[in-house]
Amino acid sequence: MHFLKEDYMENRKWYHKEVIYQVYPASFRDSNGDGIGDLNGITEKLPYLKSLGIHTVWLNPIFASPMVDNGYDVSDYYQINPMFGTMEDFDRMVEAGNRLGIRFILDMVVNHCSDQHEWFQKALRDPEGPYGKYFFFRKGENGNPPNNWRSIFGGSVWEKVPGSDYYYLHVFAKEQVDLNWDCREMREQIYDMMNWWLAKGIAGFRLDAITYIKKQPGLPSYPADAPDGLCSPNYGSLNVPGIGEILAEIRDRTYGRKEIRDQVITIGEVGGVRDGELSKFISQKDGYFSTIFEFSLEHLDKKAPNFFWFDLNHWTAEEFKATLFDKVEATEEDCWYLPMLEGHDLSRMIDRMLPKEGQNFYGASMLGLLNVMRPGSALIYQGMELGMRNNYLPTIDDYADIQTKEEYKRALEYGYDRQKAWEEVTLQSRDHSRMPFPWNESKNSGFSDADKTWLPANPNYPEVNAEREMRDPDSLWSWYKEMIRLRTNSEFTEVLTYGKFIPCYREKENVIAFERSDEAATLLIILNFQDKETSLELAGTPEVLMSNYRRSTVEPVIALKPFEALLLRR
Repeated sequence: MHFLKEDYMENRKWYHKEVIYQVYPASFRDSNGDGIGDLNGITEKLPYLKSLGIHTVWLNPIFASPMVDNGYDVSDYYQINPMFGTMEDFDRMVEAGNRLGIRFILDMVVNHCSDQHEWFQKALRDPEGPYGKYFFFRKGENGNPPNNWRSIFGGSVWEKVPGSDYYYLHVFAKEQVDLNWDCREMREQIYDMMNWWLAKGIAGFRLDAITYIKKQPGLPSYPADAPDGLCSPNYGSLNVPGIGEILAEIRDRTYGRKEIRDQVITIGEVGGVRDGELSKFISQKDGYFSTIFEFSLEHLDKKAPNFFWFDLNHWTAEEFKATLFDKVEATEEDCWYLPMLEGHDLSRMIDRMLPKEGQNFYGASMLGLLNVMRPGSALIYQGMELGMRNNYLPTIDDYADIQTKEEYKRALEYGYDRQKAWEEVTLQSRDHSRMPFPWNESKNSGFSDADKTWLPANPNYPEVNAEREMRDPDSLWSWYKEMIRLRTNSEFTEVLTYGKFIPCYREKENVIAFERSDEAATLLIILNFQDKETSLELAGTPEVLMSNYRRSTVEPVIALKPFEALLLRR
């Protein structure tokens, strides 16, 4: 990916220079002592985000929900979940953000809704009525579900309607009922709702599971791909032909309207897009979204098509490098993308991506430099800047995440012994990224005054907390603050945003290096992705801008230390 000033000027967007910070509301800050984070807690901590250099915040779902899947099962799109506060609290948060120059992106879930949503409750009473068309109701065959698709969370995608011959479709949990986007009436209601939120002054949406919204006509079965006799739902519901028409309509009717399109950002959770199709999705001229999550790096340790959390691939640094370079180079000039390293659906990257020898400041700062300095948008998930780690809980019942429990159950069903199932599934658990944010050394890491929080604070919070790291100029927090400054507000912002991406030292094993270059500056990023020293011959003696080993200068031949990260100006 490389953007040349002369031909890209017309497609520049405000968000290109932003570093996006993801906040998981339930775990950020509890303001009322009930053990759950809330909107007022976010408002309270906005100065912290401003001090880090953040101006764009993405919030995980805050809508009314039974919280079967932590808010990704929406029961009312127009209401704030009472556990997070009120609409007045939301408005105050947005107003406080405006005063600090901070925008908010909402997580919008429209592939499915909660089984408690008014639409589905009406549909249950009359599957052949007007609201039945909002969903997928089908009759079974010979006492079996309508097809053999497997839910993302395990078992059939079909749930039987009690006292009826009908089943309803759910690609995720049975409480998350898939919406039928072929239904015009349903689509119109979704557009009205999204525009209502845009009118409240938000800066855009992250659209959850958005490329599942189109289903194969006839909902056919496919050959089984696992011992359970079922197949991945991706065959019949992910990026199905014809989805582009729906995505274009969503764009044109909501966030792509002429009067607001330059003011908002949209992030599509999009899997399975071929490189040749990227421009349809994220062209800065007329793509369906501003950017999309790119899952190639996240999926290195998982096997398609099901991406189970067990029977993992054990990838190498060379595979990581090849995947990164191939994906960046495949991105067309006018595309803008966002690779995922850490987020609410992933465990902590330090534990998941680094060997034990690199699970420290050096490994974390190395991955951080890669994340912020590569092309496209940079996303920091809450706690990355502190080096938050996985917090392994005593038993599977102690985890809150529905997918963690289902993956463990499935691993046992597939013949894994309990120890191996436990090790691999808990390594991947989404709960690790959802543990309370460590603000200081006080009770519950300063997250809450409650006797018990919805998930426990990581026991390492006396050492890993914001207050402590903000005081230390050599901390990971300080490293992130400087990276964000360079990316968003420095003489190098232009080259780090639009500069050419040029891979370097491809042949050097376990070293990832690339340039960001324009006519004003050339920056070299070097990452030693291994636990041993290696030498690298540089051209001349470039200026050191950042070094996680606190180098002030480099020699023409440099001995890179384990997990060393360097940002150099040629």
